[in-house]
Amino acid sequence: MDSAKTRLAILCASALLLLAVVGSSCRSNEIGSPKPVEMRQVTDDLGRTVMLPVKITRAVSLAPNLTENIFAVGAGDRLVGVTTFCNYPAEAKSIQKVGDTISPNLETIVAIKPDVVLVSTASQIEAFKNILEQNGIAVYVTNPDSIEGMLANLQQLGDLFGTRDKADELVSRLQQRISNVQKGVAGSDKPKVFIQIEKEPLFTVGKQSFITVVVEKAGSESVTSNIETPYPKLSKETASTLNPDAIILSVSDDNLEANEVFKNSPAVKKGRVFNVDVDLLSRPGPRLVDALEQIARDLHPDKFGER
Repeated sequence: MDSAKTRLAILCASALLLLAVVGSSCRSNEIGSPKPVEMRQVTDDLGRTVMLPVKITRAVSLAPNLTENIFAVGAGDRLVGVTTFCNYPAEAKSIQKVGDTISPNLETIVAIKPDVVLVSTASQIEAFKNILEQNGIAVYVTNPDSIEGMLANLQQLGDLFGTRDKADELVSRLQQRISNVQKGVAGSDKPKVFIQIEKEPLFTVGKQSFITVVVEKAGSESVTSNIETPYPKLSKETASTLNPDAIILSVSDDNLEANEVFKNSPAVKKGRVFNVDVDLLSRPGPRLVDALEQIARDLHPDKFGER
């Protein structure tokens, strides 16, 4: 009898021990297993379907304007990689560099394991899309090519990073500033303007460049707006016939003064050669509105006052 009780006690103890071990194992698996990442389907500016996490925590930007825009909508802390050209805001300088815009270091990008790589041109994507996607890294193309496109891009990034309220607030402020400029120049004479992107060889902007639209919104008329290509190179013979009233220099180390072909133009003779920082004028981000305001003040000091 005592022997039977002993055997029953042992069996019960063994069963309890087994349940304890199984339960512990199950809890361990629940704690140790990563939660599945919730995904969503989005469409980029090329019309491509891209699968992204609902909450993006790690992103790489391969364009300076996209880096600026991501910071502007309050998601700069999600950036784990940027290009060597990404110098604004100051915080971008301390983020890991992944090469330049055209030739990023794919090994570095794969190693830092971003949820998404954002690129600004279709020409970038084919070179490395397959390699990144094979490593589970999504590639999202966004290409703001106008002031309106820049504003839309801010809202687009707000949607991607879950900061749409901040993006909407920023866009509203920028739209008001743009409207103020356009109201200020309404009814004014429109000076003929040459936008000099590079002095030698002489590069300017054409119809397809967003910079052409910026100077037009600032109350002027680009003398090269009829050229189809976005950034044409001009011969001196062609440039000598343009005779601009004003020249806007996109200032960089090799573009600090007007090309000598304009020495007899009204722009040079009247001292109407104006400097705009290349980063402000060439990057479709919030600071493009700074460039717009500056150009409007330079061309129409009677409307906005001398600086």
